[in-house]
Amino acid sequence: MNDKELYKELGILTKEKNRWQESVPYLSSLLTHESEKIKAKALWLLGEIGLLYPSAVGGAVPAIAPFLDSPSPLLRERALNAFGRIGRGSYDLIERYWRDMFRFASDEEAKVRLSFIWASENIATNRPDIYEGFMPVFEKLLQDADDKVRMEAPEIFRVLGKRRPEFVRPFAEKLKRLSETDENRVVRIHCMGALRAMESNK
Repeated sequence: MNDKELYKELGILTKEKNRWQESVPYLSSLLTHESEKIKAKALWLLGEIGLLYPSAVGGAVPAIAPFLDSPSPLLRERALNAFGRIGRGSYDLIERYWRDMFRFASDEEAKVRLSFIWASENIATNRPDIYEGFMPVFEKLLQDADDKVRMEAPEIFRVLGKRRPEFVRPFAEKLKRLSETDENRVVRIHCMGALRAMESNK
């Protein structure tokens, strides 16, 4: 099977959730494939499986972790995404790697910084308390040089505003200012959404 056929097969597997749990060993084996595209797809699928069936992917977590140090931005993105989804399903499975993920807040690649925020949102959905004391990291990302990163950064404040409004309150003034003055319309909307989430849980 060539790479194109294999990628197509993985696309089919994406839709066949009834096969997901039994496919974990196969997907794990693809993490050593020579194709970056195939490895990226396998990482993404393992993350999605981990959200629904975290116990099924527990054994694959150590194989995913080295991709956090990959020279490939795409593979760093996908490893973060996978840990975000698995961590949302079961934080215990990725706990040992959680603090290390914060270095990606300053990754040289904007897409990796974006994936760090997105992964954090996923984990914070079910484990908000662990983010106490780490909010300044996300405050800095509100001012990122990349528009897409700035558009996503307020979303972690929204997620936590719903669950732990006291974590977001110290940043309310900045969020309000951005909601009124930022040149990017989506940033303004997302900052307002974060404020509303916080205020609805006073």
